[in-house]
Amino acid sequence: MIVPKLLIVVPCYNEEAILHKTHQRLQRYREELVKEAMIAPESKICFVNDGSRDRTWEMIDGICTNDAHSVGVKLSRNFGHQSAILAGLMEHIDDFECFITIDADLQDDIEAIGKMLDQYRDGAMIVYGVRDDRSTDSWFKRTTAEGFYKLMQRMGVPVVFNHADFRLMDQRILREFAHFKEVNLFLRGVIPLIGFRSEKVFYKRFEREAGETKYPLKKMLVFAWNGITSFSTFPMRLVLYFGVFNFLIALAITAYIALSYLTGHTVVGWTSIVLPMTFFSGANMIALGLIGEYIGKIYEEVKGRPRYIVEKKVGSEQSAV
Repeated sequence: MIVPKLLIVVPCYNEEAILHKTHQRLQRYREELVKEAMIAPESKICFVNDGSRDRTWEMIDGICTNDAHSVGVKLSRNFGHQSAILAGLMEHIDDFECFITIDADLQDDIEAIGKMLDQYRDGAMIVYGVRDDRSTDSWFKRTTAEGFYKLMQRMGVPVVFNHADFRLMDQRILREFAHFKEVNLFLRGVIPLIGFRSEKVFYKRFEREAGETKYPLKKMLVFAWNGITSFSTFPMRLVLYFGVFNFLIALAITAYIALSYLTGHTVVGWTSIVLPMTFFSGANMIALGLIGEYIGKIYEEVKGRPRYIVEKKVGSEQSAV
């Protein structure tokens, strides 16, 4: 029977309102899993502070001081949710056999961790937590979220429908993942690219018990755009299609002008001049902006700047950085 040494990685950004409750529930469930011999007693919980502006790090420091089964990683500034997950994983890649990532807001069902471990013991190297009940979400949130996954899949991005960042990964998966060096990180698209056997665990999404969401509409749109442009060239292909469409319109306008001239029905006016100019100039600006977005991503990747910087660690044998 496989009894893995597990690390649960929890990215945190301004989570002082719910952090203690999150720690208590995760630690209580960790103890239950140890008693059931599903994980090794050395299994731990890692809280990653992603440049929080409140007391999140002070609370993490206190938790790790009083709990030998909790560790903390403090990033030097806010690098973003995906980089915070990456930091928690990569800083402990040699110390544990499997890893689970879960948000600090308690909206993901902690009980699903046991089901993930069952799949892991049966041979799965990646287990995705998939939300099959979003009844607690507003109509707008549910519709836009599901629309996002459908759009990504149609564009060829290998995302798992209704899966966020609640997943289990084997250490082998994490070592393969370390070969992916892109700065514009989109874990929901990268992990499925690795391959190996994967399974799904379905669970109900709960309401946030305290604190505020860290993904308002603006951030959600930016996140979705980053995922699309990081994994699909379909928007670039749309520019080509749009260019062909404009060319056909230009041919139609040319034929209309020639026909009007031959039949003596030429109409003098600015509309026929200004309207096409406005349309084509606007189309060109959109196309240039889209191309510029991809060039900007290439620019960021070429610079090769670090995806995160660790300022301090607590609760582990490694010294502060």
